[in-house]
Amino acid sequence: MKRGFLDACVLAAMAQGESYGYQIIKDVPASIGISESTLYPLLKRLESRKLIKVRKAEYNGRLRKYYSLTEAGRAFLAEFANDKREIDEVFDFVERATRGA
Repeated sequence: MKRGFLDACVLAAMAQGESYGYQIIKDVPASIGISESTLYPLLKRLESRKLIKVRKAEYNGRLRKYYSLTEAGRAFLAEFANDKREIDEVFDFVERATRGA
């Protein structure tokens, strides 16, 4: 899957509030098949791009990282959704044109 799509899926998993790695893996659709070895470098990249922020908190005696969207992350998701609408319009146009051919 292309990086931008995976980025959007992970950001969307945080759209309703903060989350942690294992929960994000569970929330992203199974058909996408994101693994820990894919997720954690992606989260680090999203953090470096300031699309997410991270806080650490203790949970059951262990330190857990919680991830949440920044305003830039929300803007990225909104732009991604807008791009999808534009692409859908192009596909609809092409589909209508090919039906008549």
